[in-house]
Amino acid sequence: MPFPDEVVSPLAVVDYRPQWPLEFAQSARQFRAAMSGVPVDIDHVGSTSMPGLAAKDCIDVQIRVPSIDEARDVALLSAVGFRCRPEPWNRTEVSGGIACRKLVFAPPVGARPCNVHLRESTGPNARYALLFRDYLRADEPARRAWGAFKQRLAASVPDLFDYGQIKATATEILMTAAERWATDTTWTVPPPQTPTASA
Repeated sequence: MPFPDEVVSPLAVVDYRPQWPLEFAQSARQFRAAMSGVPVDIDHVGSTSMPGLAAKDCIDVQIRVPSIDEARDVALLSAVGFRCRPEPWNRTEVSGGIACRKLVFAPPVGARPCNVHLRESTGPNARYALLFRDYLRADEPARRAWGAFKQRLAASVPDLFDYGQIKATATEILMTAAERWATDTTWTVPPPQTPTASA
């Protein structure tokens, strides 16, 4: 169940907004400070990380840590207002047939919508998020087709849960192409992004 302050509104996939990378950079600095003392890599992932791609207006942040320590990590992010999601799907996700540890956090009450995905650095789920991003950044026809698909889906399936279920199946098909691209280009997990001083 969502938190009480999370308003259920009609699902909207909007055109790309240039401020999204700047908003990510601001968030990344906040998370780096909050996780002080813990080695972290902070990545802008999800659809808002891909220039030109239509997306829900919700920033996806991936925080990669050497290992998840739930008590430590929840305490550190709670100290700056982020709330560990209570839904049953939190704490584990399957990627490449492997069950991976994770934690997902919601923003403070009234803050900008975002999803904060805490994953272990060597986990296949962390790799999956980065490969999805980098493949669509590199392949313009695939990126355009993915954006158009999401806009059509949001228009016809306004319920967020149903939208997510349908999109998840389509994502698996897209990731087959992404894995071929990774092999062809010898793609590897990239180094973390550094927030710019101007952002």
